[in-house]
Amino acid sequence: MKPRTVSISQRGFDFETSMWLFTRLSALLMYLFALIGMVGALIMGARTQMNLADVLRWTFMPNPSHVLNTNVPDLAPWSTVFWKVMGSLFVFFATSHGLHGLLSVLEDYISRVWLRKSLRILVVLVTLLISVIGIYMILTS
Repeated sequence: MKPRTVSISQRGFDFETSMWLFTRLSALLMYLFALIGMVGALIMGARTQMNLADVLRWTFMPNPSHVLNTNVPDLAPWSTVFWKVMGSLFVFFATSHGLHGLLSVLEDYISRVWLRKSLRILVVLVTLLISVIGIYMILTS
């Protein structure tokens, strides 16, 4: 009987394999960032000064403007560089994860090679554009 698995040296590590791995790891990183955001909010006093909707908004996008309309008296701990980096990383991984998923679905239905390559380039450009806009909004707020 022939083995059903192929070693990495025989199969190679191409673009599709690396993007498959990136998609899985980016999903795990988004869960990690959300967990850090929720635990951080609870540590900074959100359990007594914010309702659940505000805590969840902070969890998925740690932006100090989400805390303005709550009962939090001091906004300084909520607007540190750490939370801006966390928000920027979340935006980058969320946009790249989502747009790569869209590209994967489109590639299943597109048979022309030139169109698939054009869509890959377009998805990379849109990912960069959305990420830059989102990160700019986080850093300037």
